[in-house]
Amino acid sequence: MYGLSDRLKPLSAAEEQVLLALWDCPAPATRRDISEKLTATGWAPATVLNFLYRLEEKGWVKGGKAGDWPMWVEEMRKHDVPEWYIESLAKIGYLFPKAHAVAYVMMAFRIAWFKVHEPLAFYATFFSIRAKAFDAAECCKDADALRRRIREIENNKDATAVEQDLMTTLEVCYEFCLRGFHFEPIDIYRSDATKFVVTENGLLPPFTSVRGLGETAALDTVEKRKGKDFTSVEEFSLCCNKLSQTHIDQLRALGAFAGLPETSQLTLF
Repeated sequence: MYGLSDRLKPLSAAEEQVLLALWDCPAPATRRDISEKLTATGWAPATVLNFLYRLEEKGWVKGGKAGDWPMWVEEMRKHDVPEWYIESLAKIGYLFPKAHAVAYVMMAFRIAWFKVHEPLAFYATFFSIRAKAFDAAECCKDADALRRRIREIENNKDATAVEQDLMTTLEVCYEFCLRGFHFEPIDIYRSDATKFVVTENGLLPPFTSVRGLGETAALDTVEKRKGKDFTSVEEFSLCCNKLSQTHIDQLRALGAFAGLPETSQLTLF
């Protein structure tokens, strides 16, 4: 079933119904399944092999590239292959190898172990690698604020693709908060350029979690801050000059300059 779900991705409502209907059936989920099924009906091994090669071409049937599909359907019917099985084969977008499916499931078990037993390591990795829509201004909030924002996007029928991606990230942030963890404010000395850093009871977001702050500017900032002890926001801005004024303003709003004066100039009066 894991292989079946992958070869039908992305799942539409209709395809979800197909999965439910096939739950108790020997569905053609992998190459081996189909090979064994067709061989059992009396197909010659060479014919099965040829058919599988064609079926493995992405979008061959589902994408409308299979001009000879009717011939294969006729051949299957001659050998009493059930109609539901033929219809299922016609929905294949990619023929998932069983060994690949097993590898995916094993990986899923490993990920699940980390999520349960090493949650901060799991979330740090997820937000660093998978959460491309992470926006510190949107995500580094408490559970109530996150829930309200999620509902807002859910109830917006005109939500953009960017907002939909953001909602997925917000849902993981909400779960993260419910488990008793929190995001620390970005720190101009301790934050990494691109990776979330595990702290005592939470995570420290990277510079790239600031909206519009790219990897190049983030890496440059981390390099230029080495050995520095900034006396003001102005000094930091001049030193890390790949950051725009907009980036500086956002860092200020996110609390990255807490306790740091705006300028190095002394006021006498």
